[in-house]
Amino acid sequence: MTLSSMTGFARSHGASGSYAWSWEIKSVNAKGLDVRLRLPPGFDGVEIPVRARAAEMLSRGNVYATLSVSREGVGPVVRINEPVLNAIVDAISRLSGKVDADKPRLDGLLGLKGVIDVTDAEESEEEKAAAEEAIVHGFSEAVTGLAQMRRHEGEAIGRVLSARLDEMAALAARAEKAPGRQPDAVKKKLADQIAILLEASSRFDPDRLHQEAILIAGKADIREELDRLAAHVAQARALMKAGGAIGRRLDFLSQELNRETNTLCAKSNDVELTNIGLELKSVVEQFREQVQNLE
Repeated sequence: MTLSSMTGFARSHGASGSYAWSWEIKSVNAKGLDVRLRLPPGFDGVEIPVRARAAEMLSRGNVYATLSVSREGVGPVVRINEPVLNAIVDAISRLSGKVDADKPRLDGLLGLKGVIDVTDAEESEEEKAAAEEAIVHGFSEAVTGLAQMRRHEGEAIGRVLSARLDEMAALAARAEKAPGRQPDAVKKKLADQIAILLEASSRFDPDRLHQEAILIAGKADIREELDRLAAHVAQARALMKAGGAIGRRLDFLSQELNRETNTLCAKSNDVELTNIGLELKSVVEQFREQVQNLE
């Protein structure tokens, strides 16, 4: 399975009978799947199958889908609202002896609100049902295109993530070979510090200092951090190879990578190790930022 991002855009359009329709779909990052539909009046019947299709194709993301529908080749139907017209004529008759005014003209009466209703020709239930079926099928085409675009972008993100993991592995190897963490170097540095303390004062107990030096050396050992970094990098690579909706799991791993890197920096007793740790932090942060875009 390939990786997919959570951002994408797609359109589809078509016609069924006198109906012409178009879908426009876009998606952005989100913790879960949230499908937000904008449907024209009278087409609520497509909502349930459309949501079901979106859930089949997508796992995460805020999805915004807008449906536009129009009827073409259908003549308008003009209806006179006779009760309203009769009421207006009666009112004019009652006022004719009280108000000095010209007689109302027909175009003036017809221009009054509510006297004329202009609507499309009546639609049949069969035609409407066929249109809804075509609209749902059109959504399937659009969401398929959206998923393809998200997979294409996911492949690009995957290449970036692989490069970041390679950098982490290379930096961990540098830390492994850093002269500052070799036993002889650590021993010499501690011995020099103890010698300085003994020269400064005779009140220090050499045996006590030796015990403290052993504790300090143990705390400064980054063996466990390097091992866990290697394990997390290996797990991230395995997840990416498997593919699918792995964004949340990679996000958790990026947090673990960041934790180990912070500990490595805190334990560092060498300038080179500190610099390596800071580089690792930068690469891990770049990895985490890209992971936020994955499904």
